[in-house]
Amino acid sequence: MTTDPVILDFVEWVAAGPRAHRDVMEAWRTSCPRLTVWEDALDAGYVERVAGGDGQTVRVTPRGLAFLKARGRPAQGSL
Repeated sequence: MTTDPVILDFVEWVAAGPRAHRDVMEAWRTSCPRLTVWEDALDAGYVERVAGGDGQTVRVTPRGLAFLKARGRPAQGSL
């Protein structure tokens, strides 16, 4: 099972604007060991967790923006 299309959707979702870690976990966490979208995107360096005053935020990285662009989905958001 390839997760690239789903990872692409996830990275595009994060690229629209930084997301609260709790919102990412609520929307994208799965108990299926074969569908590891959040973990795969984090491991690939497409997204990162950033600590802030109101908790952790998840945002797209330059590598994630390049991943989107290479697949014809330039990000609407910014770093």
